[in-house]
Amino acid sequence: MKQTMIGLAAIGLAGCATNGGYAAPEAAAPNGGAMARMCDAGTVQSYVGSKADATIGAAILTESGARTLRWGPPNAAWTMDYRQDRVNVQYDAAMTIEQITCG
Repeated sequence: MKQTMIGLAAIGLAGCATNGGYAAPEAAAPNGGAMARMCDAGTVQSYVGSKADATIGAAILTESGARTLRWGPPNAAWTMDYRQDRVNVQYDAAMTIEQITCG
């Protein structure tokens, strides 16, 4: 019984994990704090029309200067939170990137 409860708790916690996001290490500021990383979607617009995959996602994340990447599958409902350090990549049913934005 105890093992069953532990297993169910682990499954429940797994649902809280993020999926599809890439995280890059923060750059250290001279004072020892973390520098805010800003997203620049203009630098990665050449990826629109490409097939969405992990390699392209990593390149978009690096080249945009963002700290995190959020994939947007077809008909995805975006949350209303805006983050300057996040790049959003929206793709269609054929896994073709349709739009890249920051936020």
